[in-house]
Amino acid sequence: MAQSNFDRRRINGPDESYQPIFESDDELEPKWKPGNPRKGRGARDLRPIYLKAGFISQANGSAYIETEKTKIACAVYGPRQSKTTVYNEKGRLNVEVKFAPFSCTRRRVPIRDAEDRSVAVQIQQALVAAVRLELLPKSTIDIFLTIIENDGIEGCVAAGSVAASVALADAGIEMLGLVASCSAAIVGEEVWVDPTDEEGRIASGTLVLAGMPALGTITSVWQTGSMAPHDAVKCMEACQECCTDIHAVMAQVLLENAGKT
Repeated sequence: MAQSNFDRRRINGPDESYQPIFESDDELEPKWKPGNPRKGRGARDLRPIYLKAGFISQANGSAYIETEKTKIACAVYGPRQSKTTVYNEKGRLNVEVKFAPFSCTRRRVPIRDAEDRSVAVQIQQALVAAVRLELLPKSTIDIFLTIIENDGIEGCVAAGSVAASVALADAGIEMLGLVASCSAAIVGEEVWVDPTDEEGRIASGTLVLAGMPALGTITSVWQTGSMAPHDAVKCMEACQECCTDIHAVMAQVLLENAGKT
């Protein structure tokens, strides 16, 4: 009997289907206009943060972060021996980011694209200065991040950096300090901290800053869009203030997780 093209591993939908239409409250609300205040929170307010360490038992270290509509899971494996035969005095930090097919408004194809690599590069640059790779010759540390829900690329980079830093600390990898990250946007003449995807679209420019608040150092700055130099300085100052608050949350989560083990 000839095999059919029916895939038995998944439930195939009908040939013709239509997307259901729901009445959204957001569509009924008037759109933001220049001069109006921010909806839901103040200009310098962060979204509520839920952070948990050590929730993946198979990984050496793991963390899960949730900031309203941004949800990211992170797992760290290593340090383990590098597969290459060339001897390196410093270890290597690999970061891989994957978007779940249902993470965005439109369904994403489950293959890596330029956006995945761009987010991975930004997170890797934010973390590499904090990890003491000189103590791990000929070793590799692999960080895998899965973006379960996406509410803006800037928020994914910032939240991913925080989750990866907590996961590295949970794995017992020696670091100079915890890396906290925050994003900001220029909307009108105001600086809005931790913008959502909708707020990022109406902003003239956005900035993501990562650093180690315990040492007072900055590890990475990523700016997109149009932004004057004095606006960029305002964004960095606002992000640094918020990174101090985020660092306190990270330290508290790691302290509670260490008490349970």
